[in-house]
Amino acid sequence: MSAGVMQGSDGGSRRRGRRRRARPMAEINVTPFVDVMMVLLIIFMVAAPLQVVGVPVELPRTAAQSLPTEQEEPLTVTLTADGVTMVQTTEVQDGDIIPRLQAILSERASDRVFLRADGAIPYARVVTVMGALNAAGITNIGLVTDTGGPRLNGQGG
Repeated sequence: MSAGVMQGSDGGSRRRGRRRRARPMAEINVTPFVDVMMVLLIIFMVAAPLQVVGVPVELPRTAAQSLPTEQEEPLTVTLTADGVTMVQTTEVQDGDIIPRLQAILSERASDRVFLRADGAIPYARVVTVMGALNAAGITNIGLVTDTGGPRLNGQGG
């Protein structure tokens, strides 16, 4: 018994002289796509917290629970410590607050307005703005505070 190698009918001589054509690759290389998507994900994760209403105020602390989140960006009126009144991030005069809010609310699905007031401003100023909003027909008003304040039952926050 002996073992041998069989050659094809052409004797193998034809294959040596002729090059094989490269066949087109049918797979899609998704590695660059995944790389781009990862970079975009990181950019959006870093940029998303910066999109919050950017008027710096020192909010008072309360023990109240937060309101459920909405689909739209909340409409906010901010009263800063230096007496400036802002709708979203735009400074407005006291006489322009109500017309501006009514124009914005007419285009929104939600009628909720959040009132943010610095803890250093007088309470009378906050109540004056709330009263003006209520008199203009804006009744869904939420006061924005920080959590972790005193509970008034002997336990601190």
